[in-house]
Amino acid sequence: MPKTISDLLNAPRLVVKVGSSLLVDPTGAVRTRWLARFAEDIRDLKRKGQDIVIVSSGAIALGAARLHLDKGGRGSLADAQAAASVGQIGLASLWSEMLGAHGLVAAQLLVTLSDLEDRRRYLNAAATLARLLDADAIPVINENDSIATEEIRFGDNDRLAARVAQVAQAQAVALLSDVDGLYDGDPRAENSRLIPLVERVTPEIMEMAVPGIGSGIGSGGMASKLEAAQIADRAGIPLAIINGTHEAPLSRAASDARGTIFAAQRGARARQVWLGGRLAPAGTLIVDAGCATALADGASVLAAGITGIEGEFRRGDLVVIVDANGRRMAQGLAEYGAQECRTIMGLSQAQQAARLGYAPRAAVVHRDHMVLL
Repeated sequence: MPKTISDLLNAPRLVVKVGSSLLVDPTGAVRTRWLARFAEDIRDLKRKGQDIVIVSSGAIALGAARLHLDKGGRGSLADAQAAASVGQIGLASLWSEMLGAHGLVAAQLLVTLSDLEDRRRYLNAAATLARLLDADAIPVINENDSIATEEIRFGDNDRLAARVAQVAQAQAVALLSDVDGLYDGDPRAENSRLIPLVERVTPEIMEMAVPGIGSGIGSGGMASKLEAAQIADRAGIPLAIINGTHEAPLSRAASDARGTIFAAQRGARARQVWLGGRLAPAGTLIVDAGCATALADGASVLAAGITGIEGEFRRGDLVVIVDANGRRMAQGLAEYGAQECRTIMGLSQAQQAARLGYAPRAAVVHRDHMVLL
């Protein structure tokens, strides 16, 4: 567990997320000087032998300026997709040029949520990243906004960065923000205090995500960064929020030791890392107090403890498990479809056999195919 921002930024394999407002100004012009200084930061980290993966926003903002679209290209899904199609060409060229000036090779990867929700495609992405890093290239990753829909997308690159860290088996994530880190109140208020270390993202911590903070160019905010910290935690990966508005932001954050580190309390097997990072459950299982207690102790979800079913899903689909108050406790792969679950919920194993007409499976969600949240 890194004790300082400098420790975290010196991780052997580091994922750095760069937001739209850092790359592009409100008029759609590229912040060339900032990007050039950031590329120097990356060069210095590479010289120390680190692997670097960049998750970069900016395609929609760049494309919207070139197509003269209102609302930064986010007025409609069609506008965003068109802007991304145009802007991604420019974004890839920018990174290739800026990193190439220091003898570094940039590689472009565009992913969608479904690419990382599907186990086989997740493993394919992992293999591609591993090979690129072995070849000393710098992967530059963005969501494929030109084909992603509102219903099936990451929605912001903070969560994508945490997910990419899982895929790349990185040791740390750095999210560049327009504030120094997480504050216990509105960061614009004089009495607000920067929180240097968060041991766990609790509901109380989530309430510190002040709405409305940010440039308005991108799609993320502090809430999305806290969700990213939760995703990284499930894989045992520490995450930091640092101020990216300064020139050479990584070296400055390391020297100033200013930012917020989110500790990684948990580690998991590779399959559980994949499960814990998935973001698009097909349904919800509501469980009683007894089942909720058993889950915390490592038990499977049994039909007898289920009190409600939401959504339509098939066997093998991802479902989220919540308690009677709606608190998300776990997610995993369903052993039954939604209609079967409705048929057997609340029943003992013997009663299930009579109702189904065949021998029931041991659990509705087995603990080997589930991860606690």
